Order: sequence, then C-alpha cells, then structure tokens
Amino acid sequence: MQRPDWAPDDIDVERPSVARMYDYYLGGSHNFAADRVAARAMVEAVPDAPLMAQANRAFLRRVVQYLGDSGIRQFLDIGSGIPTVGNVHEIAQRAAPDARVVYIDVDPVAVAHSQEILAGNRNAAVVREDLRRPAAILRHPEVTRLIDFSQPVAVMVVAVLHFIPHADHPEETLRTLRAALAPGSHLVLSQAGEDGRRRAEQVEAERVYRRTDNPLCIRSRAELTAFFDGFTLVDPGVVWVPQWRPETPESAEDAERAGFLGGVGRLDG
Repeated sequence: MQRPDWAPDDIDVERPSVARMYDYYLGGSHNFAADRVAARAMVEAVPDAPLMAQANRAFLRRVVQYLGDSGIRQFLDIGSGIPTVGNVHEIAQRAAPDARVVYIDVDPVAVAHSQEILAGNRNAAVVREDLRRPAAILRHPEVTRLIDFSQPVAVMVVAVLHFIPHADHPEETLRTLRAALAPGSHLVLSQAGEDGRRRAEQVEAERVYRRTDNPLCIRSRAELTAFFDGFTLVDPGVVWVPQWRPETPESAEDAERAGFLGGVGRLDG
C-alpha cells in the first residue's frame, strides 16, 4: 500500500496498531487500511466499540478538569495515543496556562503526530517510550525537564492496562511510578473490564487484538482496584467510566455499555 507522507519510515503499515485502531474508533484519520480492517472486525464483534472509546475519552476530559480544579499542574500521560480533540494539554492549559504535560507513547505515529501538534508549546512534550519501562520514562530528559517530582503530579494510564499482560507485572510498573511521586499526586487508570460483558464478545475481541502486537488482557473491577495500592481512591471509586463524576445523570445511564472501568487515586502524605 502507498505510505502517507505523515507515516514514519520504521513502521509496518500492514500490521494493525492498537493506537491507530483507537484513532479510527474516535473518527481520526491517522490510521492505515490494516488498522481499519481490524477495527471494523472489532466493531462487528463488539458493536459498542466506538462508544467505548468515546466514553473513555470523555472520562479523561472530566478527570483532567477535576485534577486542574484540585490544583494539579503537572501531567504525565502514559500511553497517550494519537492526539484528537480534547487532549490533556488542551484541557489543562486552558484552565492553567502554566500546566505542564508530557505524553508517553510507544507508537511512532502517535509520537510523530503529537510532535507536530505540540510544536512551539514549551510546556508540553512527547516521548517515545513503553509503559513497561517506567524507570526509563522517569529519567527521560524531556520528562525531567518538565516534571518536578517533588511536587504533585498526575500520572495517567488511560485505556492502556488491558494491553499489558499479567506476565509483564503491571503492578510492579505502577509501584515504580508511585515511588517517584510526592504526596498530593494522583494516579488515573482505566481499562477494559470483564464485569457485565458477554463472554462471547470478550472472546471475539481477544481474537481480533491478537492481530496486533498488543493482545487484550481484560480485568475485573477487583483487579483494577488492586492497582491503586498505596493510593486513596477518590469518590466514586472504580466504576464504569460514565459513572465517574458525570456531568448529567443521563450521561451515566447504561454505563456498563462503555466497557471501560476507571478511577482516580490520591497519594496522601
């Protein structure tokens, strides 16, 4: 297939990417034919897939607004994906122009497009790195340039953990990140949840994502809650993402259709 001008040279355009599939669900244009084929197969298996992506994106927006209102001015968004409308830096810097944001993603398209969007923004940067290498993230020059870990930081791992299998010990990754944080910091997590979903849909979704480099690892509410070890959960705790501080009661109806569980934890002194 013809490689678009914006596509980095070091990617396989014939292999689906979870970041580019997510971009497709959100109506983005930074995806290839292989991504669209896989994403359409996912929508056929789980018709709510686009709704799930949109609900998760809305959760991210509400969380960033909440954190900004709580005085957080530093954001480390790990697994940030391909930028779409309503990015963390747009929301945070609209309320507080001095807010600092570092995006982390392993997908080269996500990084390249983020670099384009962030050009000229001295308080935001993007780094190509993997969540499974937390020490490398914490010591990266762009991270240490913008993030002062002696002050509160919001670490966001949104719609990523379901691509991290148990064998990669995500709890150890989160423990490493927590150890770097000052009191008053927050951890934001969301991931595909198994509670309330039909097993047939889960099996088919897992089959689709085996085409990518990141097969699915769907978890229960209890498993996601355990990842907040050391943090105090902010009300309402770990819930379906539309139920996390909804803007209207109606927006939280049929919340389990969103498929994503999410929550926010605060690191107390």
